[in-house]
Amino acid sequence: MSVLIDHEEALDHALAALLQANPALQPLYEIGGRPPLRKRAPGFKGLAALIVSQQVSTASAAAIWKRVETRFPALDVADVLDSDEATLQACGLSRPKIRTLRAIAETVEAGQLDFGQLAGGSVEDAFQALVSVKGIGPWTADLYLLFCLGHADAFPAGDLALQEAARMGFGLSERPTAQALTGLAEAWRPWRGVAAKLLWAYYGAMKRRIGEPS
Repeated sequence: MSVLIDHEEALDHALAALLQANPALQPLYEIGGRPPLRKRAPGFKGLAALIVSQQVSTASAAAIWKRVETRFPALDVADVLDSDEATLQACGLSRPKIRTLRAIAETVEAGQLDFGQLAGGSVEDAFQALVSVKGIGPWTADLYLLFCLGHADAFPAGDLALQEAARMGFGLSERPTAQALTGLAEAWRPWRGVAAKLLWAYYGAMKRRIGEPS
């Protein structure tokens, strides 16, 4: 059964364990500081919010999501299945995202995806259950597992910010690929999700430093 980082005390415990086992991460932690928990609601609505945020700016995602929540305050499977495309497009959803949301809703309706079971098993099994749904890619699956469920070992190696953080933090000559970063992260098991949070915090701090006037 996977360890869940779903409250602040759990994050503190996991962070201490990660740093004790991996002293090379300590300098990055000292720059980035304690990362935030950033817990999202689980279930269909939480996954839908991640789908909405794909490939758009933070501001655009927030605006679209606000329209979605205004039209569907609870946003469940039935809302998507019972709405025509025009209604969903009026919220700002693109056709590809509508197709993905419908695919997820249909999979849940058919009993082939159970959100309640995703937190109870291994992170690998939960990941495979999500990416088996048409339209859900590895990045979205890992973010759902990390932020909506709090899986301590979920690791979105394809995230560009994580790759750039690794490049800067470990003095690499170039940004690592998702495959290379996955290999690097093996040493951080079973706390790869906590390492991801630490790397994001480090990346944010470094961007702020670079942006400071000399």
